[in-house]
Amino acid sequence: MTSTNTETSLARVVLASNNPGKLREFSALFAPLGIELIPQGELGVPEAEEPHVTFVENALAKARHASRLTGLPALADDSGLCVAALDGAPGVYSARYAQLANAAAERSDAANNALLVDKLAGVDDRRAWYVALLVLVRSHDDPQPLIGEGVLHGQIVDAPRGDHGFGYDPYFLLPDLGRTAAELDPAEKNRISHRARALAQLLDKLAPR
Repeated sequence: MTSTNTETSLARVVLASNNPGKLREFSALFAPLGIELIPQGELGVPEAEEPHVTFVENALAKARHASRLTGLPALADDSGLCVAALDGAPGVYSARYAQLANAAAERSDAANNALLVDKLAGVDDRRAWYVALLVLVRSHDDPQPLIGEGVLHGQIVDAPRGDHGFGYDPYFLLPDLGRTAAELDPAEKNRISHRARALAQLLDKLAPR
């Protein structure tokens, strides 16, 4: 694949997600690059199936799906929380963790966090890490998608702290900072988050050689 200028070839990119939290974070990260992110919902793109057991396969499936239906380049991420004591769960199932345990449970951050805290009751090992896999395709059949991976290590706490962020952020403590991800100012989180780290890798691959 030939390297091209991001401002011309990737001026408009479909974000293969309808998650408002992700849209806020990615828009803030991409705005300085002159890249406009358009949520797939605004273009009538339904959510793609995510049948895979790895982050990278799910992200690639979502990016190809959005690009195929719009004819535009597409950016997708698959991200989640992995907990050491739970053998890496909830992992790729982070967004529907509670529903997988109980079909009657609502699909919400509150339900997922309640289940996580319950699973870790009495467990000393609280190590956890956020994973983000970003995939950018210039077309739906792009043979060389650009992939970035970011990891952010932390620990799970029993009580929520902070009013920012989304997902598991209120329970995800960053020991070096003494704050949860939800206690970080959004701009600070964007500098150190797993998505920011994945984006840095992806942008490095975009740079002309």
